[in-house]
Amino acid sequence: MDLPLILGRNVREWRKRRGMSQEDLALECDMKRSYVSDIERGTRNPSIKALARLAIALKVDPELLVRLRS
Repeated sequence: MDLPLILGRNVREWRKRRGMSQEDLALECDMKRSYVSDIERGTRNPSIKALARLAIALKVDPELLVRLRS
């Protein structure tokens, strides 16, 4: 599995755990909702800065967003 797909799956999982919509997460990260959607689908390869903003908004260590889960 490639990293954008892993990242997307983990962002979606943590967003749902936090009870956030894509719009909520986008607003917290100062991103467009469509960009968050693209990340979650694995069609975007976000920058390290974007990854950090996602982790802060989701209140998780950035490592959790790129970790392969079984």
